[in-house]
Amino acid sequence: MAQTDQNEKLLLLDGNSLAFRAFFALHNSLDRFTNQEGLHTNALYTFSNMLDSLLASEQPTHMLVAFDAGKTTFRTKMFDDYKGTRSKTPAELSEQMPYFNKLLDAYGIAHYQLADYEADDIIGTLAKEANGEMPVVVVTGDRDLTQLTSDNTTVKVTVKGVNDVEAYTPEHLQEKLGLTPTQFIDLKGLMGDNSDNYPGVTKVGEKTALKLLDEYGSMENLYEHVDELKKSKLKENLINDKDQAFLSKQLATINTDAPLTVSLTDTKRQEPDQAALIRFYQQMNFQSKLAKLPQAAGEEASAVKMPEINFTELTKANLEVALAQKMQRSLVIDILGDNYHVETPIGFAFGTPDQWYYSDDLSLLTTAEVTQWLNDPEQEKDVFDSKKTKVLLTRLEVPIENMSFDLLLASYLLDTNDNSNDLGVLAQQYGYTDVQTDLDVYGKGVKRAAPTDYHELGEHLSRKAQAIYQLRPQLLKQLQENDQDQLYDEIEAPLAMVLAQMELAGITIDSQRLKQMQADFSQTLVDIEALIYEDAGHEFNINSPKQLGTVLFEELHLPIIKKNKTGYSTSVEVLEQLQSAHPIIDRILTYRQISKLQSTYINGLLKVIHPDHKVHTRYLQTLTQTGRLSSVDPNLQNIPVRLPEGRKIRQAFVPSHPDWEIFSSDYSQVELRVLAHVSGDENMQAAFKRGFDIHANTAMKIFGLDDPSEVTPDMRRQAKATNFGIVYGISDYGLSKNIGISRKQAATFIAAYFEQYPDVKKYIDDIVALAEKQGYVETIMHRRRYLPEINSKNYNLRSFAERTAMNTPIQGSAADIIKVAMINMQSRLQKENLQAKMLLQVHDELIFEAPTEEIPILEKIVPEVMDSAVSLDIPLVVESGHGKTWYDVKK
Repeated sequence: MAQTDQNEKLLLLDGNSLAFRAFFALHNSLDRFTNQEGLHTNALYTFSNMLDSLLASEQPTHMLVAFDAGKTTFRTKMFDDYKGTRSKTPAELSEQMPYFNKLLDAYGIAHYQLADYEADDIIGTLAKEANGEMPVVVVTGDRDLTQLTSDNTTVKVTVKGVNDVEAYTPEHLQEKLGLTPTQFIDLKGLMGDNSDNYPGVTKVGEKTALKLLDEYGSMENLYEHVDELKKSKLKENLINDKDQAFLSKQLATINTDAPLTVSLTDTKRQEPDQAALIRFYQQMNFQSKLAKLPQAAGEEASAVKMPEINFTELTKANLEVALAQKMQRSLVIDILGDNYHVETPIGFAFGTPDQWYYSDDLSLLTTAEVTQWLNDPEQEKDVFDSKKTKVLLTRLEVPIENMSFDLLLASYLLDTNDNSNDLGVLAQQYGYTDVQTDLDVYGKGVKRAAPTDYHELGEHLSRKAQAIYQLRPQLLKQLQENDQDQLYDEIEAPLAMVLAQMELAGITIDSQRLKQMQADFSQTLVDIEALIYEDAGHEFNINSPKQLGTVLFEELHLPIIKKNKTGYSTSVEVLEQLQSAHPIIDRILTYRQISKLQSTYINGLLKVIHPDHKVHTRYLQTLTQTGRLSSVDPNLQNIPVRLPEGRKIRQAFVPSHPDWEIFSSDYSQVELRVLAHVSGDENMQAAFKRGFDIHANTAMKIFGLDDPSEVTPDMRRQAKATNFGIVYGISDYGLSKNIGISRKQAATFIAAYFEQYPDVKKYIDDIVALAEKQGYVETIMHRRRYLPEINSKNYNLRSFAERTAMNTPIQGSAADIIKVAMINMQSRLQKENLQAKMLLQVHDELIFEAPTEEIPILEKIVPEVMDSAVSLDIPLVVESGHGKTWYDVKK
């Protein structure tokens, strides 16, 4: 067969699978995506975005989207119940399905369905036809298609949403599952498929099936030797279910010889029909996508333009006019990067929809007129990110008061899944399309820059300010409907100002101490290297997995635990399993730990010290799904404390004055106290109320002890793992692996735990049931987390959602508690007129600096404020300490 143009590529899409993915990716925004006729459009919108992304990244010359023709196929004729347990397609998606073909026609992309066959068979047949002609990329939400992987075909399976994909090649499939593409079909034959509802072999799951295939290679070879298996329930099930195993394999096998009426020639991409795209986007009310289309001729071109906006350049001459009236205005101050502690603003805009004013002259912000407006507590300012705005203005020595609306915070509370920092992206999610994204205007990566056209920059800043102004009523109404207005008004909005003050204060770093550690660590690494070379018998690159693998498994002949596509695996997990096999293993693990401390923490911190000898971390308030804060640039929540060498890094964190100290207060077991509160479990609450050690208390039950003095440190450790593991939905297998006991013993621990704390079990069951019913869970402060996968037919997705439902109210409520404590603490410091400053929040711990004479005051008021942050059924307990460095705080 003649080779075609080497630049040709065939892209095949699994239409039904991706349509479902697209629908559920914006399921939480279902009501926001409707057109003028009330048609839901969320799946079409997301699918269109996916097409844009794939066309840009893959640049296919040939493309086809395959769809299922109906519920009846040759497989249902073989097995009546094939896919019989699948839930009915949501009506909101079904109504969108007829429009997918119209969208594809407008894009110039072929689509096809074939009676009695599935989309998989169409894809498999075309992929086979393309072999030797052109490379093939398959995109799907169904891992079953990985059986099509070959040297010519890559299968990309969606992981999250529709654009986050995992690329499967034969090598990746081998690395991930230890299977060839053909063996993947055997895997499905043995284990069956709950989603497609074919049986496989009774009691054979993925783990058992993988083990059998690793040993026997194929189902056929397994059954040739099945009589040789030792007597067991597995052997019995294999023999009894042989017919249904081979039937399942047949059902799982993609037909690569389907009688298609299309060929490769028909998949050649056509030019998009601009007029058809404009009509489609108009019909679906996709204003943002209309705005991105190249202008077409005639009447339709006008539909692409955004509505007019009144904006003008701010000058000293029109300042008084711009600020003449007291009114609610929106304000935008933009930077190109993320770190507002070092970035210089590129411009700003403010005003109302009647008139917007913009400028890149930052000195205008310091004029008396603008400063007076910004600092006036009676004049409301709507912003996108109040903390960022506060820090940027403070750096310019400009005060600001009454940022009454923060679009970023409000949007985050409404749905933690949609937490983009791009105003244009968020606006589109709420149906507002009269503003472009920063990505579109500024670009990305090294090419990111402000528009050279000053007028274009002014328009973008003004449109962003207008988007904030227009979206405010809608988002505030939704917060009220969700009973989240108090969470916004009393926690998140005031917390942003507390965090701004903490970030601006920064924490002082003793750089000389860090440099001394750097030198010490370098010498330690040299010493360990010498010992490793002595063990190996020669020098080699310890940081090279390939060279290290050769030394360990070919020269020292250590047991091979795992292989990957590049050779022997030398991961931490593998090395930990080999610790008793040779002294070199402990040295390599120590070498890696010290190397990471050196590169990530010592060298990393030295790079980010500001001229004021401090580091100014940024707290991300809208990143996590649970409401916990995250620290970046640098991450000060992640400094290792388990290793003595890691803990010593805290010696470099010192007060900003020589006669001051670092003070710290830490909540004790706050998550378990929240669990005791929300579950209402009397036994757990009684333990906390009586001041018992909760881990020792649990250990007594699971080990059957009567006296707390009988609890050993190891028993307490295992009980602690059980306490924390239970609420995270840990299985007996997971617990056994975590604490090094048998699975049977772990199951006994879990049973004893639930016997001791029966209402915890009830809480877990109830919260999962509630999540299944309403689609989300909440914290004690009504912080929501939506769980679109909670009713998924996919076991792994559903299981993760169930575990998330269990732990989010616990983790999230703990986050709520410390946030309230931070707000109250900042207020108390001001009320007491103390010089002490709150500097850091590290999970459940607050860190301050204060004059030595104020330490006794902090010892009294900080625990008092933290203890009373919220009222729970059991007391909160705080442990405090102080010292000359952060390291000295905890003796």
